[in-house]
Amino acid sequence: MPDDEVLQDRSDRQVVRRGSTVRHPVQPWTPAVHALLDYLGDAGFPYSPRVVGIEGDVEILTYIEGESGPDGWAKVVDEDGLVAAARMLRLYHDAVAAWKPDEEPVWFTGQTGTGGPGEVVCHGDFGPWNIVWQGTQPVGLLDWEYANLAPPRQDVAYALEYLAPFRDDETCVRWLRYPEPPNRRRRLELFAEAYGLSSTDGLVDEVVAVQRAGLDTVRRLAEEGHERQVAMVADGELERLRGDVDWTERHRHLFD
Repeated sequence: MPDDEVLQDRSDRQVVRRGSTVRHPVQPWTPAVHALLDYLGDAGFPYSPRVVGIEGDVEILTYIEGESGPDGWAKVVDEDGLVAAARMLRLYHDAVAAWKPDEEPVWFTGQTGTGGPGEVVCHGDFGPWNIVWQGTQPVGLLDWEYANLAPPRQDVAYALEYLAPFRDDETCVRWLRYPEPPNRRRRLELFAEAYGLSSTDGLVDEVVAVQRAGLDTVRRLAEEGHERQVAMVADGELERLRGDVDWTERHRHLFD
């Protein structure tokens, strides 16, 4: 039996690679995620992991070879990586739009089904860390636990917060691998065009809305006693998230 490789070790979950598989703790919404992944596999979407099964309280998925996690930030600094990420997101939204399962899935938000008019099952955490890369080309999309029902542009706005990015110059250069402060407006326009949007109108407002929603979600889940969010709040996450919203509202001229 191959040795386990710990890929993520948080207080609320451990993610382990064993050979060609990845193992996560089962969550209440795991059946919904597995139904989604099974559908995507049948639909020919090439970037999602496949479901192997469940052993006790552990789900088993296929491992996708490549670079992910912190290594993903450098991949989207390159405009080829930025554009490729946008195209992959659009391929996902196009694939999932037709999904009509016999049984209604239940998501981590408590939402059920696959969405009303104008909604799809959004990935919910589409950032460079959750993309598997080979060079500047994505080959996989990970961590589907935050899938939720929303207009597709919610995924777009969430992605743009990190890929434009909606962060200050020091953060971009020191932490996000940029050699110099990025041209945020150009990057937003490139992503929108590659995704297939005809205009960037309203995108900055939608990023602000996603940032505010993220702040509210962390606060609510902490109040409900979820271990990860309780730890995040204790570590000052709410103050950091408020700072992100404030920075975006004061610097929207960099994007509009």
